[in-house]
Amino acid sequence: MTKNTKITLSIVGVIAFLVIAIGGWFIMTQNSLRVQQQNVDQQWSNVEVQLQRRADLTPQLVGAVKGNMKNEQKIFGKIADARKQYDNASTPADKVKQADNLNKQTQVLINAVHENYPELASSSNVNDLMTQIEGSENRISQTRRDYNDAVQVYNRKVVSFPSSIVANNAGMKTKPFFQSAPTASQAPKVDLDN
Repeated sequence: MTKNTKITLSIVGVIAFLVIAIGGWFIMTQNSLRVQQQNVDQQWSNVEVQLQRRADLTPQLVGAVKGNMKNEQKIFGKIADARKQYDNASTPADKVKQADNLNKQTQVLINAVHENYPELASSSNVNDLMTQIEGSENRISQTRRDYNDAVQVYNRKVVSFPSSIVANNAGMKTKPFFQSAPTASQAPKVDLDN
């Protein structure tokens, strides 16, 4: 083997090694970017799951609270009416009659409390509602942060050299961060009257 042949084989070997190394790096970088892209998509899906959970859960909780509040309002309203009628009674016979009515309405309340029917628990249900709403908002907030973290990792790879070469070649673009709506600074309203 001549010296020129050895040099040529060495150069071919180095070039082949570089082509294989660069090709391997290119494939590994592209796979890594695809994995990060899938992670971003998964994190966005998690945000949507939590938004749907809130959309499904909150009206049900509000409905349950409203139902219990109506029962309480009905019972307490009857007691308030009976007290008012007793206060307005002018004769002893009317006072006795209205005292019996007040006693009857108070017994309904006592029976309701003792028998838990109808369940008088609006304050407990309101607390549960607030806890569930807070929990939903915390879950949504956390999944939004997770999404933005995944976007940040992916976007850094897409725009950083040398992985940006692979990203551009594969048509990969940066993903948008989650940004709140302009109305997000306004507090949401929970209306238990309607």
